[in-house]
Amino acid sequence: MENTIADFIDFIEQSPSSYHAAEVVASRLQDAGFARVDETAQWPSTPGGYVMVRGGAVMAWFVPENFVGGFKIAGSHTDSPGLMVKPNPDFRNAGWSQLAVEVYGGPILHTWFDRELKLAGQAVLKDGSRRLVDTGALVRIPNLAIHLHREKNFEPDRQVHVQPIIGLDADDVSFADILAEKLEVDAEEISAYNLITVDSQRGEVFGAGHKFLAAGRMDNLSSVWASMQALISAAEDYSGEDVLVLSAFDHEEVGSASRYGAAGPILEDVLTRTAAALGKNEEERRQIYARSSCISVDAAHSVHPNYAGKHDPTHHPLIGQGPVTKINANQRYASDATSIHLWESACARAGVPVQRFVGNNAVPCGSTIGPITATRLGIDTVDVGVPLLSMHSARELVGVQDQLWMIDALKAYLVG
Repeated sequence: MENTIADFIDFIEQSPSSYHAAEVVASRLQDAGFARVDETAQWPSTPGGYVMVRGGAVMAWFVPENFVGGFKIAGSHTDSPGLMVKPNPDFRNAGWSQLAVEVYGGPILHTWFDRELKLAGQAVLKDGSRRLVDTGALVRIPNLAIHLHREKNFEPDRQVHVQPIIGLDADDVSFADILAEKLEVDAEEISAYNLITVDSQRGEVFGAGHKFLAAGRMDNLSSVWASMQALISAAEDYSGEDVLVLSAFDHEEVGSASRYGAAGPILEDVLTRTAAALGKNEEERRQIYARSSCISVDAAHSVHPNYAGKHDPTHHPLIGQGPVTKINANQRYASDATSIHLWESACARAGVPVQRFVGNNAVPCGSTIGPITATRLGIDTVDVGVPLLSMHSARELVGVQDQLWMIDALKAYLVG
C-alpha cells in the first residue's frame, strides 16, 4: 500500500498540468510495452497496446488476439481548476511586479491565497517545437492582513484580487525572460504558451492511521492514475475479446468543448480508426458500439461533517468506504440502471465496497465527461469516482484505501 500511494504522489508531482499528465501517462504506458502512435501515420492493426497524445489528452488502447466484443472504456480528465497566465502578463502596481491571470474553471479562489505557486503547462517556440514547462515555486497571491479587512466574509474580486506577485517593481521583472530562462532559449524564440498556477506543495499522507491523502489536482488525477494502473495490470495477461481503452480528456473543467476535450472528436477518432484498422466496416463498427461501455471516472463528493445539510439526507458517501456511483435524474451524470449494474457487478467481483451519491434537490451538482461520451457515442455509461473533500480547492483530500479500491474495481471491469 505504501509503495503504491507513494507512486500516486509521485504521479501528481510529475503532472502539474494537463499536458504533463498526458505525457506522463504515455511514458508509463510505453514503459509497460505500449507503442506510441503518431496520428499522421498509418493506424496500427495488430494486437497489442498503443497510446497517443493530443495536447493535454491521452488515449490508450489494448487490442486482444481475438477481437469479437466491444470497447471497454475507462474515461477521465487531466485538467484541474486554477489561474491561467494571460498572453501579456506583466504589469506593475504600487511598487510590485505582478502577473496577469485568468480564472480557469471553478476554483475555490480563496484557497489559492498565501501559497507558493508554480506555473506549469506548454510553450511553443517559433520553430514550432513544443516544450513542457514547470517553473517551480515562483508566484504568490497574498491575503490582505486582518487589520485592514474587518468585513465578515472575504469574496475576492476575480479581476483585482487574484493577480499574483512575482517581484518588486525595482527588480524590472519580465515574465518572458523568466520563462525563457526556464526553457533555456532566448525570449524572442517563444511564440505562445498555456500555463496554469499549481500549488507547489507535495502531496502528503496524514491523519489517524495514515488514511488520508492531501494534494492538489486530485480532481481528476485520482481517476487518471487509477485508470492507468488498471489498464497496465489488465493488459499484462489479458485473454478477453474486447478492446480495452483509457481516455483521459482535457478541458473538462470548462465544458469539454475542444479538439482534445470529451465533446470533441478525439475518442471517436481512436475508436473509428481502430475498428477500421481491424477490418470493420461502418455497420460492424455500430454493432461494436452496441456491445461497448464506458466507466466515466471523476471525483465524487464525500459527505462533509461541517456541512452535512448540503448533502441528500439518505445518501452520505464517506471517504474510506469505497468508490461512489454518481446518479442524477437530470442526466448531469450518465448512470442508469443498466450501467450501474455493470459497474457495481465489477466492484463485487473485485471485493470492493461501493457507495452511491445523489445530490440534495436544493444543491445542484456538477457534471462530467459521462453524459458527453454517452451522447456522442451512444454507449452505456456510468459515472463513478473516489469520494473527495475540498473539491476544486488548491489542495484536496481523498482516502488512501479508496484509491487502491478504484484500481481493483476498474481492472475487474476491464477484464471481467
